Amino acid sequence: MTGFRYRDVNAAPRAAFLYPRLAIGLLLSLGLAACEPTPMPGPVAQPPVAKGPPRSIGDVQGPAARSPYEGQTVTVQGVVTGNFVSGLEGFFMQDASGAEDGDRATSDGLFVSWKRDAQPKVRRGERLSVTGRVVELGARAPTLTALVDARIEVLGRAAVQATTLSRAPARAADWEALEGMWLRLPGPLVISGNANLSRFGELHMAFGERLRAPTDIASPGAKAQAVEDENRRRGLIIDDARGSEYPNRLWFLDPPLSNENPLRAGSLVYGVEGVLDARHGSWRLQLTEKLGRIEQAPRPAMPVLPKGLRLVSYNLGNLFNGNGRGGGFPTERGASSRQEYQRQRDKHVAVLAALQPDIAALSEVENEPLDERSALGDLVAALNRALGEAGDYRAVVGDSPGGPIQVALIYRAGRVGVEGEAVTLTTGPFAHGSRPPLAQGFIDFPSGRQLTVVANHFKSKGSCPESGNGEAGDLDAADGQGCWNAKRVASARALDLWMKSDPTGIDTPHRVLLGDFNAYTREDPLRLLRSLGWRDALPIRGEDLRHHSFVFNGQAGSLDHALVSPSLAGAITAALVWQINSDEAEVFDYNLERRPADLYRAEPFATSDHDPLVMVLDLERAAQ
Repeated sequence: MTGFRYRDVNAAPRAAFLYPRLAIGLLLSLGLAACEPTPMPGPVAQPPVAKGPPRSIGDVQGPAARSPYEGQTVTVQGVVTGNFVSGLEGFFMQDASGAEDGDRATSDGLFVSWKRDAQPKVRRGERLSVTGRVVELGARAPTLTALVDARIEVLGRAAVQATTLSRAPARAADWEALEGMWLRLPGPLVISGNANLSRFGELHMAFGERLRAPTDIASPGAKAQAVEDENRRRGLIIDDARGSEYPNRLWFLDPPLSNENPLRAGSLVYGVEGVLDARHGSWRLQLTEKLGRIEQAPRPAMPVLPKGLRLVSYNLGNLFNGNGRGGGFPTERGASSRQEYQRQRDKHVAVLAALQPDIAALSEVENEPLDERSALGDLVAALNRALGEAGDYRAVVGDSPGGPIQVALIYRAGRVGVEGEAVTLTTGPFAHGSRPPLAQGFIDFPSGRQLTVVANHFKSKGSCPESGNGEAGDLDAADGQGCWNAKRVASARALDLWMKSDPTGIDTPHRVLLGDFNAYTREDPLRLLRSLGWRDALPIRGEDLRHHSFVFNGQAGSLDHALVSPSLAGAITAALVWQINSDEAEVFDYNLERRPADLYRAEPFATSDHDPLVMVLDLERAAQ
């Protein structure tokens, strides 16, 4: 993991956001009347008194981000389009004829806060007169214009038209004119992220291509902000209209999630219908119908690789094995039981057995001495058992004082041999923050060439420092690079100087940096390393720069990198990312908690939150 999140936490609990998340029953479909028992009526609050004549919903919404009537009490009329009282403690209503104020720049929909046990009950298609106080719900933009402390009068029934949206608005700000409105999206929309699918019933969607992490394709600052603005224009979250976490079923999926229908990021969805909501700082469509046709993105097969020295960078997603004797769970990170650990380990074995790297740089390994009871020792033993006679892997760790995790190297003893001792750098930025890098010299038996391989894991973007602590550049500069950028830049500079000092003492110009740098491709640490002469393996091979190894907040990018010294640039015969993890929903991982169905398989999918990066070298081509 990268510090963005830990084992089963993709976002802060909903209770930390604007709306409290309650443990409640299933969402009532808009097309159905409420079917729960009628509660006893509670105390009746004094009704608000509206000032002035009734207003159209468009008037109340206004053309700006916030209502011109904020704080005032108004009366509006409209038709219920989304009854989310059970799930979201409120409902949406919309002008019956549409655009009653004659202004298409203003929304014709409005949210009304209404408790589940409040009277009268509201139903889809009812025409209501509602008097309430205008507020803007939300701590950060976009906010949701709403009526609170409302009094409702049912006037009868009426029809209302849904708005068809075949393409994204022209500008990100134009979503405001659709706030609270009933929308139909014929599609296709692409699933850009599914990290919160099983927890919150959410999917990140996009019109057109998938959303990219801005600093993976653009320089930090104004250029990255332009990409972020475009992401906000094209992106939309679809939500299950429920407030509970880890629902027993995802009612809007038919067929349900399965290994045959995994709903990977990259899948296409046709036919989406719901009401546009502003919640938790993003635009989202609260679904009123099941999703239509879905074109499932296939799970990728193991790539065909040329012959040569095969190197892999792989983040294990916090591999902890308790006390190594079957107890000691839950651990500080990773698995919470022995069974979970075994499931996690077996998934990693499936990945490594498929890739069969000659050398692999691993990150997020439990920081402990290496022996048969350690998490790394147990992983290597399980890998060797799975490969049978071909199982000749050995592990290398270094001196990594402090911190719960470390980096490590594993290698095939029949393919490469170690040269000298493993060394780590524990000073400067690696004394605290970035994990100490681990360097080991190797000899490639077929070619007789030597090289130094370094496993890396730089400081994450999360857990931002308090103002006044650390370097000024460690605070979030709002340029797209997140927190601790100065720490990662210092780590990159110190790593380069360390490599120039020949820490392994094998006197070879052939050097490889592998690992989770917690920096996207265009960010300062990677730009610094490239400026110092290090070569990025994937673009050398002419690979599409839109590859990714990680997805966060529905945006895909690469935090995992393979950089080589100039002498090895001509020796790279393959470099790619095997996207087995970042596009998967977490419901397929090793965890046992909060699962409506156990979809686990000991297969190389949903093994971590990072994808493994693979590079092949032909050392006969390396410069002398």
